[in-house]
Amino acid sequence: MKLYSITILFGLALLSLAGAFTFEKVISYTSTTEFCISCHEMRDNVYEEYKKTTHFNNASGVSPSCSDCHVPKGLFPTLYRKLIAAKDVYHHLLGTIDTPEKFEEHRLAMAKRVWEQMKASDSEECRSCHDFKNMNFDKQRKRAAKQHQNAIRDGETCIDCHKGIAHKAVHKNLDTVDEDSELELNF
Repeated sequence: MKLYSITILFGLALLSLAGAFTFEKVISYTSTTEFCISCHEMRDNVYEEYKKTTHFNNASGVSPSCSDCHVPKGLFPTLYRKLIAAKDVYHHLLGTIDTPEKFEEHRLAMAKRVWEQMKASDSEECRSCHDFKNMNFDKQRKRAAKQHQNAIRDGETCIDCHKGIAHKAVHKNLDTVDEDSELELNF
């Protein structure tokens, strides 16, 4: 009886360990750029735009991955963001955003969702690399230094001013958003 109990406990421990290992691998893999661009909507649209920005190609050679900007740190925030991102997979499968034209039709609504998440987190993902505390305003252009100092004073966060920094600048269309398109992506 004792050997049977030990065997069951050992089996459960082994199963738990295998489950935790698999879970970690899935979370890690789904946070890679390769995974993000495995569907053509991301590869052919936003990734192509990203490759033309200073975030991708710059003098320092530092290029953040998709998850560096779109997935918060910490287990529960990461899981929550991945749950929200399942909406994109859902719409991929439905065909809602499966052509460049359909993607463009819904782009502003999708961008607004990301901006709201970034605003709610005080642009945590941006601050992994860019932080007001570490900025040397003397080395910035005069206008940039002034704007950053104003942002600190006014309690603003990165996304308040830097919408469209790594993707198409759809924020210029904020006044012309199609409410039906936005509602379609919020279920």
